[in-house]
Amino acid sequence: MWLTAIAATGVWAGQLGRHLLIGSEAGEFPAGTLDAGALQPRLLDDAQEALRLRSHRETTYEAAGSLLTVFFEVQAPAPHLIVAGAGHIAAPLAAIARICDFEVTVLDDRPQYASQARFPTADRVIAGPFREELRKLRGGRPQFDANTFLVLVTRGHQHDIECLLEVLDDPVAYIGMIGSRRRISAVFNLLEREQRIDPARLDRVFAPIGLDIGAQTPAEIAVCIMSEIINTMRGGPARSLREQVREERIARRTRITTVRGE
Repeated sequence: MWLTAIAATGVWAGQLGRHLLIGSEAGEFPAGTLDAGALQPRLLDDAQEALRLRSHRETTYEAAGSLLTVFFEVQAPAPHLIVAGAGHIAAPLAAIARICDFEVTVLDDRPQYASQARFPTADRVIAGPFREELRKLRGGRPQFDANTFLVLVTRGHQHDIECLLEVLDDPVAYIGMIGSRRRISAVFNLLEREQRIDPARLDRVFAPIGLDIGAQTPAEIAVCIMSEIINTMRGGPARSLREQVREERIARRTRITTVRGE
């Protein structure tokens, strides 16, 4: 992204018109001549926040009677939505995400479902084992990045578990998993018991998935999922369905800790 000093007075007067180029990852770059002095770390933090929210902004800084106004121009790559599972909800979800300018990948281990004919607007449709194909999608990188959004709408909890084990610790922007409260509880309990996963690591998973808009049909559920993704990406105020379940899980852990006297 580009940072440009569009107004400057006092000690910053010489910065007017200067630029700074910031990379998409924290610590990458920066390059340019814009120098805010002691406020430079704050400037870089604000740049990363603008990148995260994918929104242009204009911010004014003040110190010792001097003013510096910086315009943050975001030039981020398209967000990448990976839909694991190619069933009824995946089809409208992929179409809506494409309309919202997401790069869309759909994968399923069933070739009869993972076909370009069923997902004509997707950028890529992949047939193969879930965990193996997720690894391939990384393209040689150790982890998916913060530009990646993952939605798990597979046909069974075993596939959900495979996907979660692969991506749970990646610094992705979003992991959402569909399912009833019973199915979600079964998946989380199994991961905690058999995989020895710290329950706190599962708190980042959006499950139940989506915003509560009373959705019933596959298309409506796709809308509620995409709404939650956009809400997360833009830092919106809407409350996700997962919050109640997450709060209940935290309360349960607190009770267990109290009983044990830890």
